[in-house]
Amino acid sequence: MNKKIPCLDLKGQHQQIKKEVFEAFEKVYEQTAFSGGHFVEEFEKNFAGFCDTKYAVGVNNGTTALHLAMLALGIGAGDEVIIPANTFIATAWGVSYTGATPVFVDCDRDTWEMDTSRLEAKITSKTKAVIGVHLYGQPFDIQAAKNICKQHNLFLIEDAAQAQGARYLGKPVGGFGEMACFSFYPGKNLGACGEAGGLTTNNEDYYKHLQSLRNHGSVVRYYHDEIGYNMRMGGLEGASLTIKLKFLPDWNKKRKEIAGKYQKGIKNPKIKMQIQPSGHDSVFHLFVVTTEKRDELLKFLNEKNIFPGLHYPVPCHLQKAYTSLGYKKGDFPNSEYLADHCLSLPMYAELSDEDVDYVIDTLNSY
Repeated sequence: MNKKIPCLDLKGQHQQIKKEVFEAFEKVYEQTAFSGGHFVEEFEKNFAGFCDTKYAVGVNNGTTALHLAMLALGIGAGDEVIIPANTFIATAWGVSYTGATPVFVDCDRDTWEMDTSRLEAKITSKTKAVIGVHLYGQPFDIQAAKNICKQHNLFLIEDAAQAQGARYLGKPVGGFGEMACFSFYPGKNLGACGEAGGLTTNNEDYYKHLQSLRNHGSVVRYYHDEIGYNMRMGGLEGASLTIKLKFLPDWNKKRKEIAGKYQKGIKNPKIKMQIQPSGHDSVFHLFVVTTEKRDELLKFLNEKNIFPGLHYPVPCHLQKAYTSLGYKKGDFPNSEYLADHCLSLPMYAELSDEDVDYVIDTLNSY
């Protein structure tokens, strides 16, 4: 095939909704509602409904969402928060920005999600919360994590940055913990035209606190009740997300169909896929596989005009930024194996059947 098949291509998505998005942008311009305002509030209302939660708060990116979640829970210096070792680094940043310490835990060898059987061993007198990550769009073992958090009086936060529309035991993610944190980075299943993020919660106190924190610690203009931040969502981002949210169920449905084809069609025993437990309904933000000779497979696919991604080649505990925490190679073998052997196959709703079949046939010929 002469055509190149990238891991992600947003052009097709944006072409199909360009007219509606530009019309929405025109309204933002007419009202000069560029920072917060009506268009953000409209999206917040719609997204809370989508997640079946009482409240949603729009912010400027997903990392901010994690940061503000920690602050709203009163987490700070001297506290510990347990997170997976195999996640995007922003999960850890949210903890570190408050002065608290991220405590890493290994993933399950088959689901690649946080191994909840290892959680209790990480709990100390300093532990205040657990952040579970719906990795690649697949929910983690929420009920097991909730039970442990309840037993030890800990907060549970969902990092749902990759999981807009995913469901756990039939319910949308976003309302299982104290709060859920979302990224609306352009490449996400629901991505803004720009940078954006958000939080969902069923707790009114958290909702009001988050609104204040993102807006300079202010409820009444020029009166600041606490040290706050300038972390509002922009009007253009809010408007684009409102348009895209209408399309998201169909886009997610298409992703699931593509994933189903991969799961059924890839027969090569050298390639392993993420295990999906019953009731963990993924939206396949990424379709990740592992293989023993990752670089060899990557080169083979590139030669065939297929260009996978790498998510994530260095686990959090081995990042240079966290050298001071004293972790070493071998501490979390499952996460380290995943980092060394993973590839993200092309995955976006606009992939044609021909493209998907070509990827499958190429993998089977490896």
